[in-house]
Amino acid sequence: MTSNTPDLVSSTGPRGLEVLAALPGNDADEKPPLLFVHGLGHGAWCWEHWLTAAAAAGHPAYAVSLRGHGASGGNLRTARLSHYVDDVVHTAASLPRRAVLVGHSMGGLVVQKALARYAAHAGVLVAPVPAHPAVGSLLAVARRHPGDAARLMVGMSLPLRAEYLVNQLTAAEAERVTDRCGGESPFAQYQLLMHRPPAQPRGNAPVLVLATPDDALVPLRDVRRTADRYGADLVTFPGMGHDLMLDAEWRAPFEAMTSWLARRPSRAL
Repeated sequence: MTSNTPDLVSSTGPRGLEVLAALPGNDADEKPPLLFVHGLGHGAWCWEHWLTAAAAAGHPAYAVSLRGHGASGGNLRTARLSHYVDDVVHTAASLPRRAVLVGHSMGGLVVQKALARYAAHAGVLVAPVPAHPAVGSLLAVARRHPGDAARLMVGMSLPLRAEYLVNQLTAAEAERVTDRCGGESPFAQYQLLMHRPPAQPRGNAPVLVLATPDDALVPLRDVRRTADRYGADLVTFPGMGHDLMLDAEWRAPFEAMTSWLARRPSRAL
């Protein structure tokens, strides 16, 4: 029996970065490609649901593992946010057409910075680290687990507990998610707390923001400020956890994204 689910293909992209891809059939409309960017301690693997769903909807879909994450080369210990932005810009430039940049959490901040350098078709920020320093996130962690906040401040990776990431999965499913997560660059973690706001998107690329009021890591008030900064639509999904692309109801934010993209005015790709 033939499956209608597009296959995921792993390859080595620019700069030795792991890139997962799911491609639509040859008869698909010429929809813009999507480039997914993961968050802290994750990798391209976290976009598996959205990659295959995007390809099924007619979008060429790609996810990059930032340097030192997943199967990508590079030194995680010395990586900075500017290096991650370079990874995204170079990967996007290697795609056949102008892409939509989709970033989650830390990757949402990376995408904000990449939009200032790369004239994207659009940007989608998923539970993003805000455009301003993420002090609210540090306080949110400290209220739940003060020791985790202390680890961040001394250069150790934030433990990615299930309670930080998902609200709707079973304990076994949540453990499978956390088992796949890894460490993060101490420099990049510090920069989340002290970065300068990114410049506005190059070419006035439109921006969509997806979030949940039940996020354990990024307060919704911070996400609202980021949406306001870009004049972006903000769509929220009560009951979901921080990892909107992995929680049980992942199709709801995914479909909000593809519906928004379908309503965008036609632009040269």
